[in-house]
Amino acid sequence: MPGASHRGPLPALTALEAEVRDNLHRHVRHLAGEIGERNVWRPDALERAADYVKASFDPAYAIGEHHFESGRRLRNIEAVRAGSKEIVVIGAHYDSVRECPGANDNGSGVAALLEIARLLAPGRPARTLRFVAFPNEEAPFFDTDAMGSLQYARRCRERNEDVVAMISLETMGYYRDEPGTQTYPMGLGMLGYPAEGNFIAFVSNDKSRALLHRAIETFRTTTAFPSEGLAAPPIVPGIGWSDHYAFWQEGYPALMVTDTAPFRYPEYHTPQDTPDRIDDERFARVTVGIARVVAGLSDTATSAEGFVLK
Repeated sequence: MPGASHRGPLPALTALEAEVRDNLHRHVRHLAGEIGERNVWRPDALERAADYVKASFDPAYAIGEHHFESGRRLRNIEAVRAGSKEIVVIGAHYDSVRECPGANDNGSGVAALLEIARLLAPGRPARTLRFVAFPNEEAPFFDTDAMGSLQYARRCRERNEDVVAMISLETMGYYRDEPGTQTYPMGLGMLGYPAEGNFIAFVSNDKSRALLHRAIETFRTTTAFPSEGLAAPPIVPGIGWSDHYAFWQEGYPALMVTDTAPFRYPEYHTPQDTPDRIDDERFARVTVGIARVVAGLSDTATSAEGFVLK
């Protein structure tokens, strides 16, 4: 991977990062605390989550819905700033697995989606920028026609849209410094990756390697936070476990940003995936860093006061 991961103590939160921390906390508390489990078996909760996302996007964007059928009418929620024909998509799924309030999986991803959109709202992206919240990422819908992101990616391909980058925001809020808190599939830990679960991971397939390199280089250049990257085939467990997989299916470059979920987080897919498990301060640092990555990919020159792009 280009650049070097941050090592050593983290600097004090900036005023902007503290504001982002508080907003992220509020979003996660609402999704996982007030709404809770949200999926097709809890349709009212799923609709409430969609309504919350739609209402929370900054009004600087053109906000709309993409509908599809999966036993019932479901909707992807979209916020768009128009630029060139080249498109950058930032996505996160707003459903949770059954019997799980889904604070980290994936209230954290949705919260980051909303905050990154807010940070970039004052800017004018050269490339078209789309923020999209998807339903039906969780099993049994993953990699089926019922998956919201697959429906969306297919529509992009049918319209011959030029999606040059897609970033999936997936379980981003859990961090630990103790040795042994990070595990890896298929012996990847033997390659020198950290034993401490205190980094954010950038993950892609080999065809998206150039996008991965650009994203992690921007993050490492602008953000004092540990980061690791991996480009590997989807046969490696975890590599394709989110909405970026849907865009791979349609031939688009895509990557996932994640805290690595089950390879670190004991409460993954359990009733204990609650808002108190989120490390709000580290989550805020990561979110601001990813906003800088998105700004670079979309060539957004200006943004919120106090938000330094480079």
